[in-house]
Amino acid sequence: MKPIETSLLKIKESLHDAGYKLTSQREATMKVLLEKESEHMSAEEIYLLVKKVNPDIGLATVYRTLEMLTELEIVNKVSFDDGLARYDLKKDGAKHFHHHLLCTQCGDIEEVHEDLLEEIEAIVESRFQFLVKDHRLTFHGICKKCQDQEKKGIQ
Repeated sequence: MKPIETSLLKIKESLHDAGYKLTSQREATMKVLLEKESEHMSAEEIYLLVKKVNPDIGLATVYRTLEMLTELEIVNKVSFDDGLARYDLKKDGAKHFHHHLLCTQCGDIEEVHEDLLEEIEAIVESRFQFLVKDHRLTFHGICKKCQDQEKKGIQ
């Protein structure tokens, strides 16, 4: 079985467990998310790609599907500096949402899948008696490509 098919099967099971069905519109939306897994797309970008394979789908259906998938913790809704909500698949078996590196020059977004905050979570939980369920961390800076371009421009 292909990785996308395996992921769709797991998602279908999650939907079924929550009382939902994997409709053709939801499946088309999930396929786009799975095929573009490394991208951080807005609902409108996802809609345009889904519409290519399912021309009858409406933007509102994509929004509802993304909100449902967010509630079921299948996808994460992320907002960066541009103010747009972007959607990111939750990695299978991940305890927490992954971190991001956001280039403030070109807008590129890179994912960091290592959990860099385990020690900080332990401190927060013990010192403040606060049970951490998740965290989100975005580093803002300049990516290597932009740094290299700046160096070339200086010379």
